[in-house]
Amino acid sequence: MGCYVAEGYGQTEVTAASAMTLPTEWQAGVVGPPLTNCHIKLVDIPEMDYFAKDNKGEICVRGSCMMIGYYKDPEKTKEVIDEDGWVHTGDVGKWLPNGTLKIIDRKKHIFKLAQGEYIAPEKIESIYIRSKFVSQVFVDGDSLQTYPVAIIVPDVEVVVDWAKMELNNNASLSELCEDESVKAAILEDITKLGAEARLKGFEQVKDIYLCSEVFTVENGLLTPTFKTKRPALRRRFAAEIQNLYNSSHM
Repeated sequence: MGCYVAEGYGQTEVTAASAMTLPTEWQAGVVGPPLTNCHIKLVDIPEMDYFAKDNKGEICVRGSCMMIGYYKDPEKTKEVIDEDGWVHTGDVGKWLPNGTLKIIDRKKHIFKLAQGEYIAPEKIESIYIRSKFVSQVFVDGDSLQTYPVAIIVPDVEVVVDWAKMELNNNASLSELCEDESVKAAILEDITKLGAEARLKGFEQVKDIYLCSEVFTVENGLLTPTFKTKRPALRRRFAAEIQNLYNSSHM
């Protein structure tokens, strides 16, 4: 219609816009260079394979535009503003060759389901890890699907002992990971924990894949500080996750 549309980037903590597109350099998804009195830098997010040396990382903002802190909440303020005065936005950005900033991801791992509901996988994982059967868990989903799924590394001692007692099965963990009875028991247990923790129906995983390979720093699935590398896990188990959706009748 002949009118100019500008795209800006910011948040309440940094008084709305921190960067904005220029009238002559519009590009979808690019929010432009920093505004006056506003400094922006990118910091490493090792668990997501984003590094400032590659011009990718968490967007941090500092300048006269930023807040003093959250009202009567010093602990929350310390979580967001570091000791050097930078506001950590939780968004992931990329510097483009022309000096503009493009938003490419979100540090807090949130994804949307087909029906529009948002899922915070780390919240679900923190509940499922309480299961005696579970040693490690990775929850993921597809925006074209209505529910999340999970990759679970079972606790070898618990699962092997349980299978001997309940199933009279002396198989190894790798063999038990392919046993539908074991899978059903673990899925039932984590679903029960999810209900007790008041997870909403769309937050509960509807299917799981059992893996005997532990997530480690050496196999590239954990950072040196033992945080899960979600992009690496998503790539590693892409086929298994797709199979869970393909085989599900939920």
